[in-house]
Amino acid sequence: MGYQDNIMIKVAWYYYMENMKQQQIAEQLQISRMKVVKLLEKARAQNIVQFKIRIDCADRMASEKKLLEKYNLKDIYVVPTTPNNINDTVSKAAAQYIEEHISDNSIINVGYGDTVSRTVNHLNVPPDSDISIVSLSGGVSCYITTHGKIQSMHSSRFHSKLFIVPAPLIASSKESAQSILEEPSVNEILNMTRLADMTVIGIGSVSEKATIFIDGKINHNDLTLLRMQGAVGDILSQFYDSNGSLVEASIHSRLVSTHIDALKDMKNVIGVAGGKNKASAILGALKGGYIDVLITDEDTLNAILDIE
Repeated sequence: MGYQDNIMIKVAWYYYMENMKQQQIAEQLQISRMKVVKLLEKARAQNIVQFKIRIDCADRMASEKKLLEKYNLKDIYVVPTTPNNINDTVSKAAAQYIEEHISDNSIINVGYGDTVSRTVNHLNVPPDSDISIVSLSGGVSCYITTHGKIQSMHSSRFHSKLFIVPAPLIASSKESAQSILEEPSVNEILNMTRLADMTVIGIGSVSEKATIFIDGKINHNDLTLLRMQGAVGDILSQFYDSNGSLVEASIHSRLVSTHIDALKDMKNVIGVAGGKNKASAILGALKGGYIDVLITDEDTLNAILDIE
């Protein structure tokens, strides 16, 4: 089930099961009323609506609603679990979500990580859109240069303005990090993040599969110590426990990054993460109140519900 089918099911659910008016649904999902009408017609044509919502769709919607209400989320989008690269699957869904909700002159914050980089690379917006992309931390320019992401689309796919923190993700010392953060060129960009209409972040696990480990920013000893301290996940390279509280980690004082707590004051923070190994990390992020929208896959959602 793709992103568009996901929206169609939501529209059908809200209309037939929640008795919401079409305009209310449009406002809830931030789409046009005309699109709501078309999706309702499509749902009927595809037999999604047969005097009742198909049971598998209803079960999933009930699960999503449980998380929505408990953690005060704006929305959850769940895509099918694939045997291939789940990061690419959820990042495509995230890109489509952004395309549905973006407007001209929008500012989008982006964090560090493979899934976020893939999300931005999958974006497909009109050539005349004036979009600004702002990094939430250092290290992003090196990362996207290595993987050929944002630069390539900047030159050929749409007219975006890039505001990348000109610094490494992790400094050699606490003093060095503080000095970098005080640099006007760095401070100016990090201040821009407060103006964003949307923020896209990845949610990492405390494992060898984490981008921060794969990129050599931390090693096996660091992972072991983090686990001993109760860390279950990271956002913006800041590690937290099962309740979403930051753990004591030396790496935190050396980061050139937006503090994780700042996410709570930002608009439309989208957490993009897939894979059952990230269930604890996602649940910790939900409990910490760091995200407004969750985009994940079916198996991961079920794993979250199993431990929730």
